[in-house]
Amino acid sequence: MTRAKICGVTTPEAYTAAVDGGAAFVGLVSFERSPRHLSVDQMQALMAAVERTVPVVVLTVDADDSLLADIAARVRPDFIQLHGAETPERAEQVLALTGAGIIKALPVSTAADVEAAREWDAADYLLFDARPPRDADRPGGLGHAFDWSLLADLKPSKPWFLAGGLTPDNVAAAIRITGVPLVDVSSGVETAPGVKDSGLIRAFLDRVRDASPR
Repeated sequence: MTRAKICGVTTPEAYTAAVDGGAAFVGLVSFERSPRHLSVDQMQALMAAVERTVPVVVLTVDADDSLLADIAARVRPDFIQLHGAETPERAEQVLALTGAGIIKALPVSTAADVEAAREWDAADYLLFDARPPRDADRPGGLGHAFDWSLLADLKPSKPWFLAGGLTPDNVAAAIRITGVPLVDVSSGVETAPGVKDSGLIRAFLDRVRDASPR
């Protein structure tokens, strides 16, 4: 059965909608150029305001040791999502520093990008996301999709997520085409950049559940 991660959560209401709707993971964003960015103080406050019942992922982009240590100490994420230019060696350092599992995001536009997954023994999960345009100011959360057929015969050694441009309207097709075990959504359940909608979250999770191979 396909499971889902709701990423870029910023409020207790969105967190609760994700958990109550059946999300397997909830993601927070630590990247100042993102409209979903939360400071470590804000993440800590959010975690204190909710009942923590599913794994929490903190998305970072080429974060330094100081920030990662602060996130680990005060937010206690189950996973750190590396969404920048991090190397497998850096992933091992992040694991040692934080004690959190590693999700590595890989930008995809060609079959060669998918092949890059072979280098990532250091990750617990892989996440295939649309490669951003050259002029983009952030590496994800842009609402762009890629050619899902590139993943149709994917048999990686790690469990993996599909991200990029997913919405309640297209996630069933994405699951059908790729057989993906995990999907990740952020902008596709928002009414404006960074503004999650509880109804859209529930609709997305319902569609994932209905479309999932069993």
